[in-house]
Amino acid sequence: MIAIHFIVNPIAGSGKHRFSKTFLQQYFEVDTYKITIKTSNFKGHAINLTKESILNKAAIIVACGGDGTINEVASTLVGTTIPLGIVPIGSGNGLASNLSIPKNILQAFYTIKNNKKTSIDVGCVNDRYFFSNTGFGFTANVIENYEASLKRTLLSYIKSSLKSFREFDKRAEISITINDDSEVLNPFLIFISNSNELGYHFSLTPKASLKDGLLDVIIVPKIGKLKMLFFGFCVFIKKPNLLKEVKYFQEREIKLTRKRGPIFEAQIDGELAKIEEELLFISVKERSLYVLT
Repeated sequence: MIAIHFIVNPIAGSGKHRFSKTFLQQYFEVDTYKITIKTSNFKGHAINLTKESILNKAAIIVACGGDGTINEVASTLVGTTIPLGIVPIGSGNGLASNLSIPKNILQAFYTIKNNKKTSIDVGCVNDRYFFSNTGFGFTANVIENYEASLKRTLLSYIKSSLKSFREFDKRAEISITINDDSEVLNPFLIFISNSNELGYHFSLTPKASLKDGLLDVIIVPKIGKLKMLFFGFCVFIKKPNLLKEVKYFQEREIKLTRKRGPIFEAQIDGELAKIEEELLFISVKERSLYVLT
């Protein structure tokens, strides 16, 4: 018997998904799979549920949700031999899309049943993991507005982006030194990516790979509103480097030092994080998570 645990975020995406044992056993045969269903009820809950599943000897642990839920489950599986299954029912689904995991639930089930494992790189921000990307500046502000909205849709994301565009100059002043080298005052954006997709098929780092042992880094200094709009267009056509101010490079490790400003406001896999540490080591752990693809 294969013990397979489903960790479900009931409010992900439309919030209308139902993962009952009766429903799942239509696709995961009772004579082959022993099914356990767990519901994640608050931020961070999926971490504890995954730890329980590891102790209970689950052979496969499936995250049913968006990038936030997937991050919580996957973070707990880093360095183990237990593969992560993904049923992408969130709004953006950036990691699942990068891994070619279908958004169709039944097709995602068959992907899990095929049991084809692959190992991927994992990004680290001090002691926190990310699998798609982390960002500071404009991207973090967008996520803050997005989390405050009532709906998790592409339209909500666009509205949040427009709100961030209008209010971006009102942020607290911050100064960041990158790798002890260049200091950036009030950067428009610092974006560090492990994968080639943000979600909704947008990309700041179209050349990024989950398996190259490198992080793709984009830095955009403080720019005016017209150049912000132009940069948005460049992202839409997946050519962010068209803006001449963009600095793009690949590294195994990035160090950010906050010289001025109250906190690092970041997004980590599409979830807002307010980080009080003044020094951030952002690095990559090569091939340290198994995923079913």
